[in-house]
This record gives sequence, structure tokens and C-alpha cells, in this order.
Amino acid sequence: MSSLLKEFEESSSLYGGNAHYVEYLYEQYLNAPETINPSWRARFDAIRSGSTEDTPHSTIIDRFEKLAIAEPGKLARMQGFTEQSVKKQSAVARLINHYRVKGHQIAANNPLRESKTVPADLDPLYYGLTEADMSTLFDTGGLCGIDRLPLKAILQTLKEIYCGSIGSEYMHIVDDESKRWIKDKLEGAKPDFSSHPEKRIWLLKLLIAAEGLEKFLHRKYVGQKRFSLEGGESLIPILDELIQRAGEHKIKEIVIGMAHRGRLNVLINILGKSPAVLFGEFEGTHTSSPGVLTGDVKYHQGFSSNIATPGGPIHLTLAFNPSHLEIINPVVEGSVKARQDRHGVGGIDAIVPILIHGDAAFAGQGIVMETLNMSETRAFSTGGTVHIVINNQIGFTTSNPFDARSTLYCTDVANMIQAPVFHVNGDDPEAVIFITQLALDYRNTFHKDVVIDLICYRRHGHNEADEPAATQPMMYKAIRDHLTPPQIYAQQLIADGVIDQAGVHQLEQHYLQQLNEGLPVSRPIIENKAYSYSARWERFLNKHWDMPSETAVTLERIRFCNQRLQSFPEGFELHPRVAKVMEDRNKMAAGEMPMDWGFAENMAYATVLMDGYDLRLTGQDIGRGTFSHRHAILLNQANGENYIPLKHLAENQGRAQIFNSLLSEAGVLGFEYGYSSTEPNKLVIWEAQFGDFANGAQVVIDQFISSGETKWGKLSGLVMLLPHGFEGQGPEHSSARLERYLQLCADQNIQVCVPTTPAQIFHLLRRQVVREYRKPLIVMSPKSLLRHKLAVSELDELVNGEFQTVIGEQDDIDPFHVTRLILCAGKVYYDLLETRRADGLQHVAIVRIEQLYPFPNDRFKQEIDKFPNLEQIYWCQEEPKNQGAWYQSKHHFFDLVDNNIPIHYAGRPPCAAPAVGNYKTHLQEQRAVVHAALYGNNEGNKHEL
Repeated sequence: MSSLLKEFEESSSLYGGNAHYVEYLYEQYLNAPETINPSWRARFDAIRSGSTEDTPHSTIIDRFEKLAIAEPGKLARMQGFTEQSVKKQSAVARLINHYRVKGHQIAANNPLRESKTVPADLDPLYYGLTEADMSTLFDTGGLCGIDRLPLKAILQTLKEIYCGSIGSEYMHIVDDESKRWIKDKLEGAKPDFSSHPEKRIWLLKLLIAAEGLEKFLHRKYVGQKRFSLEGGESLIPILDELIQRAGEHKIKEIVIGMAHRGRLNVLINILGKSPAVLFGEFEGTHTSSPGVLTGDVKYHQGFSSNIATPGGPIHLTLAFNPSHLEIINPVVEGSVKARQDRHGVGGIDAIVPILIHGDAAFAGQGIVMETLNMSETRAFSTGGTVHIVINNQIGFTTSNPFDARSTLYCTDVANMIQAPVFHVNGDDPEAVIFITQLALDYRNTFHKDVVIDLICYRRHGHNEADEPAATQPMMYKAIRDHLTPPQIYAQQLIADGVIDQAGVHQLEQHYLQQLNEGLPVSRPIIENKAYSYSARWERFLNKHWDMPSETAVTLERIRFCNQRLQSFPEGFELHPRVAKVMEDRNKMAAGEMPMDWGFAENMAYATVLMDGYDLRLTGQDIGRGTFSHRHAILLNQANGENYIPLKHLAENQGRAQIFNSLLSEAGVLGFEYGYSSTEPNKLVIWEAQFGDFANGAQVVIDQFISSGETKWGKLSGLVMLLPHGFEGQGPEHSSARLERYLQLCADQNIQVCVPTTPAQIFHLLRRQVVREYRKPLIVMSPKSLLRHKLAVSELDELVNGEFQTVIGEQDDIDPFHVTRLILCAGKVYYDLLETRRADGLQHVAIVRIEQLYPFPNDRFKQEIDKFPNLEQIYWCQEEPKNQGAWYQSKHHFFDLVDNNIPIHYAGRPPCAAPAVGNYKTHLQEQRAVVHAALYGNNEGNKHEL
């Protein structure tokens, strides 16, 4: 046996769990050594080393226990260490900890309800602490910076901190530093309002302004929707404090996202929108901004301004917002990320996002979880968001928590990222200000999200035409009898001698007078020429899609880019399959073999970066590509480290950001839209794993991407790559739902393209950023065509070509012999081409429409006119008849083709699902589609097994 194991064996009996037994043996040893085992007697003899001065401990312990019973508290004062005194001190420590953990459950922070039943573990009796202990001094563990306090004072302090107007949730945080920071702030010194009457009067003015605007609009525009803030007026002081304190932190920009409730109030009282303009919107006399076609309701409008703060001007942006609650969250985060990237080093300290939520929506909308989950990822982190929940304790007409959610609080979803949550009483504006300061300081210190749960109420119905008492009779009885936040605070200040009733009335009348005159009522708006959104986008306004653009590059540039893309760090070991891809790409660059899709796409990115443009590429498998064609992120097989060659092209290249995203569609696509609508000079691309997965983000597509310009005048150059093609993979992996995007097309709002060659994707992607035209680009990208033997291009097409909206007949066919013309888009072209060649059909021509919207009328007509003897035209598509391009595009064909030439449909019949699940049936259907187009025979074009 080794000496170490032997030592362990010999000393194992001295394990701490045996302490009481060893103590008992030692007592026996001292009183009667001969009565214990000889081995233990020898061990104790060795410990004493011949000393005879030790005495049994039992008599001392008995004495201290009697003292503890006879005179409670005396031991604690004597700093004794009896078992009883230690138990008491331990009980106090546990009680203090439980108040920190659970005190929020009994906080007096609900304006409409009294505090709840005290949980058992917040009762001193639960820990064996009685009235007899209340005057005893105990160690506080540093509570409020005081080492020792009587138990009564400890309890009073804990209740003031954790059970007053603020209920704090932070003990769930794993990180000790941030948890300790919050504890010290909560238990430390509070803002001294009493010695600063001017601050209290300013706070009252803000509350009066918040209420005053709502009452003014209620009287002047009776029955019109405004989604009043009444009951939650403390939101205005929160935002004012955040902005002013942000200025002290040298923050330069704040971007705010919020829904409709309280939006008009924020626009007028915080951002400085002219009341006269708002009144014009109510009266229908206000004119829309340039580029806005339909406009939007007043409580969806965005705004921006520059506000003076102690640290200099801050640029405020309130994002435009649709009615779909919470969907603005990732859009705002993306916009903030773009601004931070543009700022450069220190961007997360210079630009801050603020998201304002409703309680029902925060708990109910899944996009909240997606956005929170993005908050600390490499691709999407913005250095922390300040979340404000306007918790009016009702969602539309649902107020019972057992119907509204399955959690204690509406904010519990924030626990997933260990964000601290502060539940604060909206009727206590001074507590609101304190927690606002703490929240912003936390965000700026730790660059993490923080939540302010402003517990308040909704004085009116969901909108001003609703009668809320019909569905919440008891709640609205309490609300009718409840003073408003400005009334409560005014009474407090009058009682403290800070102001009198006449002074309060004067503040109310002054605000009303400003509104009547249509004058700005916010803090002063200042001019800041350093920031100009319009200047950044001005050159993209009023441009047409067919404006010329130079997308070709030199052969030298292509070969240089390929050489740099093939330059890896020393010792970098590629996977054998990836090594083969790179070997083939070298041959493609040398002109020794035709280009495939992966080569051309990477060349597009590399040349865009070499032109000085930035690139941002995100998606669930963006590095490799869902179908292993891209390989933009390479992994060293020796050590697992990654390398992104696109970041290492040249010293003065654009910035490349390439990230595999979390498994989210709505959150990530919303983020990238927000990014692209803020930064015009960057190629921003989101790729779906399969094209139909984008329908998980349909709200973003409908409310922002397709209609943002029409409603709000917001431009975006976002690219969506949506893998699309019928290859027998079943209903869910075949269609990117082309028809849905085409249905959304109007007013040249988006571009919908179906490129079929590597050269086409090269020029299409380059065109998106080189051309001075910014509209979202929807790309039906390929799957099987990534490696199709015919879907290749030559180097010359990159050097001398351009994106072709229409690709005419490619084979050597006499146009005068053509009597049948097949129109198509996408992969089906190659099926048609191979079958036509195999069958030797010289009277059939095939034309590909690569841009379905905006429809290229002139180019289409040029191709049609090449065939003077046409007898019939077929539109051929893989998708079922009720899907794909047929119904959304056929009017273009009828408008541009001679009326004497019939136009037919060749494709699958209408179907509720995009494709069949049986591969054999798929092949039968595909053959029937091709046969119908080439021969005009629909035989076999049915779903048959």
C-alpha cells in the first residue's frame, strides 16, 4: 500500500462527520482512560504529549446552555459560541437571505391590491426566532453597511428594501459579481429627494404632463383611439431619467421600441414631436412624408430627435411599429447593432436599446423569448437592453393570471437569461426613479439585459371606446376610486411643504396652455448636424429598379480573391471533403473547370468586400451552407479552431461578419431587417435552412420587409436566400412559398428573383449593393442545382456579364422554326432542357424568367419577339397550380403577348400541400410536368402512388 493511501486509511476516522463521536470518546478518555479502546487511548496520548491540563468540555457546554435559557440574547452580546447562539445567528442569516430571495413576493408594489400573504419562510418563527430575540444584536452580514443590528431593526430594514414599493428579483443570477453589485445598490444609500425639492417638482411636472396630454386628447377628440397611458404615467419619468442619466454616461444614441399604449405620450412628452402635428393627424390634415404611399395610424408612427443632456446631445429614435405586439423587439436590436458597428470600438457603450412591453404580451408572445435568447450571442448581442414592462395587469379583457400565463410574474421569461427584474409601484415615482438609475447603471456596468416591471393599471379600456367594467367590474371599481399618480405625488409634496395646491394648479395650467398653442412640451430639442439619417439614405430615394450598375470584375480580381480565400494559417488542416472543394475552386479560378454555385457565391462576397463594402451573413447553417456548398467558415480538423478566409482578403477590405445563428426565424430575420434598414452600405443576408422555414417569420415579412416603405418610408436592402426546388423531399422541404412573396409585390416594394446559374447569383448579389437602389431582395436559391452538371458558368461571365432578368434560348435552335415557347423559372428549366435535347424537339424554345418582380417587361418582350411563328406558349412550373408563380405572374404574360397566341399552364394540379411525400410519385409527377410543357399533354399529371 502506498504511503498516501496508508495515511488516508489511518486518518479516515477523523472525518468531520465523526466529530461528535470522537468528542464523546475524548470525554471518556479524560475521565477514565482505561475504559476506551487501546488504539484510541494511544492516539489521544500522542495528541496530549504528556500534558495533564486539559479538562472535559461537557460541563462548559452545560453551563452555556443554561445561560442561553436563563438570559436570552446574553450570549450573542458576549460573542459566545454555544450551539444555541450559533443556531440563532444562522437563523438570522437565513432569514436575511430569504428576504433577498423572496421579499418581492410580499412587496407593497401593486397600486390596486394590498400585500399578499407572508410566506412561511419569511416569518422569523419559521427559524425559531421569537419576540424574545427582537432586541438581540446579530451579525447582519453587511446589511446596509452595518455589521450588527437588533433583530427588530434587521427586519424593518429588510422590509423597507425588499418589501416596499420595489420588489427585486436578482438572487437567481449565477454570476456572483453582478449579484453582489445589485445587493450593494439596493442595500446602499438611496437618492436623496428630500434635500432636492427642484427634482421633486420636475418629477411632478413630468407626471402632470403625462396625464395632461391624455386628458386634453380625451376632451378634444372624443371617442378617437389613442391607447392612453393613464394609470401608467410613471413611464414618462422613467424615460426622462434614462435619457438624462444616459447622457451622464456619455451615451450618444438611444433606440426605443414600443407598442401602441402610451406611444403618443412618449412622442410628445419625451421625443419632442410637435403637438400641432399630432392634432393634424387626429384631424386628418397632416400630410405624409415623401415616399410614404399608404401611411399608418398615428400610434404606429416613429420619430427621431436630439435631446440635450448633461453629457451632450443624445439622438433618440422611436422605431415605427405595427400592431403585432413585441415583433418590434428584434428589429430595434438589429438597428442598434448596426449603429454600434458603425460607431466602432466602444459602440455598445455609445448606443443603447430600450424596449417597452405590455405585461400580457411580454408573457405571451414567443418573439420575446427569441429576442432574449439572442441577447448574449456573438452575432446579435447589443451590450444589454433596458426592458420596461407597462404592467397594467390586463391584456385586452383578460386579467385573471390563471388565464394570462402559467408563471408567477409576467416577466418570468426573463429568468432564462438571468436578467434582474425590478417590480416597482407605478404610484411611487421616487422609487421608480431609483430603480431606473439602478437599471441603467447595471446595463452599462455588465452589458446585460435588465427589466423594470412598472406595476400600474389601465384607467380606460383597451381603447377609449371600450367599457372595461363590463369584463372587469371589480378592477374598475377600484380604479375609479383610486387617485392618479400625479394626484398622489402632488399630495405628498404638499404634505412635505415642497409645493402648495396653487403651485400644482399653475403647473397644470401652463402645460395645458402650451398644448392649446400647439407648442413643443418636451425638453428642448437641439440641432445635431453630426447625425443625419436622411443624408445616409438620400441617394437611394426615388430610384428605379432597372438603373444600370456595373457588377462585372476583372479576371485578376477573381484570381486574387481565390488565392486569398485559399490561404490558411500555418498548420491548418482541412477536412478531406472540404480540401477537395478547395482544390476544385483553384481549378475554377484557373479556368480549368466550369464554376459551380459555391465558387461564384464566395466570389461575390469577396469582391464586394474588396470594393470596400461590408458584409453581414447570418442563418442557421450559414458557414457551411445547409447543403455543404459555401464553406465560408472553415474548421481546423487538428484543434477545432475556425477560420474565415473572407476576413483576410486585404488590409483595406470591408468588414465581414459571418455567423451561424441560433435556431430562430422570426427573431433573426427581424434583427437583420432592423440592421439593413439602418445601414444602407452593407450587404446584409439572411439564409433560411430551407425556404419554407421562413414562414416562421411571416409577421416580419408581412409587416416590415414587404410594407415598411409603403407605410413608413423605410428602405431596406435585406437579402433573403430561400432554398427552393422540388426534389422529392416531401411537403416541408420543397417550396419556399414563392407565391406568398409574389402576392406581396406592389409599388416596386421588393425584388423576387430565381437565379439558375452561378454567374447569375454572382451578379445578383453584387447588384444588390453596387447599384444605388435599396429594396429587399427575395431569392429562390437552389438545392440540387448547387452541383448540377448543367448549372455551371464560365469565368468570362463574371468578367463581362451582368445579371440577366430574362435568359433566352441557349441552344442553337432556328427561331423561325419555333412554334412552342416554354416560359419557366428555376430548377425545372434543366429538366425541360435535358428532355428536349433527348427528344430532339427543334420547334420548342425555353426562356427563363430570372426576375419575377419587378417584372422585366422590356426584356420579356424582346425574347418573345425573337420567335415570329409562335403558335402557343406554356408556363411551366414545378409547384402546384395554386402555388408558385402562375397566378401571380400570368397577367404579365397576357399583357405582353399577342392575343392570338394562347397561353397555357403546365404543372401540377392545385394542392393544399406543396409536394408529395412519396419519392416515386414525385418522379412520376415531375415527368408529367415536363411532358405537359413539351407536348401539351397533361396525362399522368395527378398525385398517384
